[in-house]
Amino acid sequence: MGRFRFLEEIALADCAVDVTGATLDDLFDTAALALTEMMVDPATVPIAITRRISLEASRLDLLLFDWLSEMIFRKDRDAEVFVRTGVRVRGTGPYHLEARLEGGAIVPGRTIRRADAKGVTLHELVVEPTPGGWRARFVVDL
Repeated sequence: MGRFRFLEEIALADCAVDVTGATLDDLFDTAALALTEMMVDPATVPIAITRRISLEASRLDLLLFDWLSEMIFRKDRDAEVFVRTGVRVRGTGPYHLEARLEGGAIVPGRTIRRADAKGVTLHELVVEPTPGGWRARFVVDL
């Protein structure tokens, strides 16, 4: 699994995150985990739901934007958060994402909530290759 780090110096009212991964799949999985950690304590989410998502975008940064936006949308619409993902990113533009998500409903009294993510922004959004894999940065409006 890749790594993520919350960046306090990038945005004051938002949350900026740097993510690394060995592969694009790992990068997108790690970004989802970072978003989940931002919103809830994953240990307090029952694994009871499996969902599948398919997305397409012309650029990798826009695919990451759509991916994270979809997870926030499902939190808002269905009160579901996902603590495990299995992402496959394919293509050279357009890019295709297929993902399997595992998680559960936000249960009052059980699920410990953290920040209320409202949306991903385009500010500082980047996905780029590195000598050791991939790196991304994204900012979430709280």
